[in-house]
Amino acid sequence: MVFSSTIFLFLFLPIVLIGYYNPWLKSQGFKNGFLLLASLFFYAWGEPVFVFLMMISIMITWILGLRIDSNRDKAKFFLTMAIIYHVAVMFVFKYLGFAASQVGLLFRREINVGIELPIGISFFTFQMMSYLFDVYYKKTAVQKSVTKLALYVALFPQLVAGPIVRYNQVAEEISDRSSNYEDIVIGMKRFIYGVSKKVLLANYVAQVADNVFDYLGNRSVVITWLGAICYTLQIYFDFSGYSDMAIGLGRMFGFHFTENFNYPYISRSVTEFWRRWHISLSSWFRDYVYIPLGGNRVSKKKWTFNLFVVWLLTGIWHGANWTFIVWGLGYFVILLAEKNLLSDNKEKKPVVVNILSWLYTMVIVNFAWVIFRAKDIKSALEYMGNMIGIGANGFYNAAAADYIRNTFVVLIIAMFGATPLFKKFIEYIQTKKIAWIESIWVLLIFVISVLKMISSTYNPFIYFNF
Repeated sequence: MVFSSTIFLFLFLPIVLIGYYNPWLKSQGFKNGFLLLASLFFYAWGEPVFVFLMMISIMITWILGLRIDSNRDKAKFFLTMAIIYHVAVMFVFKYLGFAASQVGLLFRREINVGIELPIGISFFTFQMMSYLFDVYYKKTAVQKSVTKLALYVALFPQLVAGPIVRYNQVAEEISDRSSNYEDIVIGMKRFIYGVSKKVLLANYVAQVADNVFDYLGNRSVVITWLGAICYTLQIYFDFSGYSDMAIGLGRMFGFHFTENFNYPYISRSVTEFWRRWHISLSSWFRDYVYIPLGGNRVSKKKWTFNLFVVWLLTGIWHGANWTFIVWGLGYFVILLAEKNLLSDNKEKKPVVVNILSWLYTMVIVNFAWVIFRAKDIKSALEYMGNMIGIGANGFYNAAAADYIRNTFVVLIIAMFGATPLFKKFIEYIQTKKIAWIESIWVLLIFVISVLKMISSTYNPFIYFNF
């Protein structure tokens, strides 16, 4: 079940909201139990078998968390046991098939391991691991109720595609939370903005990107750049749209999730880009890998190694393919170069310098997304070669003109939507006490999004695969 579907919008969500806010059963225990059952049903709708795997992992996490807290002499042993278990589960379901195929290539024989990938396994596994780390480091109190821990892990707004919520961020709200009319309205608006990002923008540019990337003939330079830009916009609106929906849904039920995106495409360095993109993941690796390894408070050689490990793992986390590993290590090289070559001077820079810095960043990001999107390294190299004219079918042709003519308006809207300008406009009309304009706008884009959902079956979520 996906958020941007009519069955979720007009069946599952209304039933859950009515049940949650019923006028008779108002205790926190009922609300938690009801929300947990709804979340398990939500996951079981698409993963009727793997919901049991998630429940087993939650139980093991709960038991080992209690052991870490109650037996500090052996806390490191129990933490190690927990990490081995979670890494092993992720390896079996996410990476075993890839590893087996690579072994097969080594011995010149085909080895196929047909194991289905549980949706969102990387997200809920990382949440459980962060909980165990925080209990071990005494950053959070152990949760003695297995149902409360299960609610933290399985809460349906953030279950299958994040953001990766830390337990200490929602611990108090799991035990005692309240929500009012304002929370529900704010949550609904945020959810609708997320739906519109996904349905009206991400899905549209995704079809252009798919057509260009999957086109087997010779591509012109302009078409390859158009495809890369469309995918760059697709993955942003797809994932940030989902995060908006998750944050909005959480707000409806009294949970306040942290932001996961902060307009990454206005960045003027790759370092800044990664401070703004998928914040919950980059902060996870910072707090649980980079800093425990020593961070930057070590020798330059050790610091370089720490950075290498973080970006190798970041690439691997995203998927079982050499493209993800190369993508992660590519960012390691670029970030290492930036940290060594770029100044940390905070002084205001000339406009020309800022524009050039932004262009440099976006070129790097676009090429990186090509590697991320490609089915294999060969395809990535071929596509990037076409972008710079190698093997391309000319610079500009009739096909490019057709693509640009058909996508121009949506591309301009999408590029505008990837900046803070719309947010600033909303803030402006609120200060002028004409906020009703936003209400009409939200209602309009919701109606258009629903009509689009009904008329189209194209509705994939990129990060469901991770």
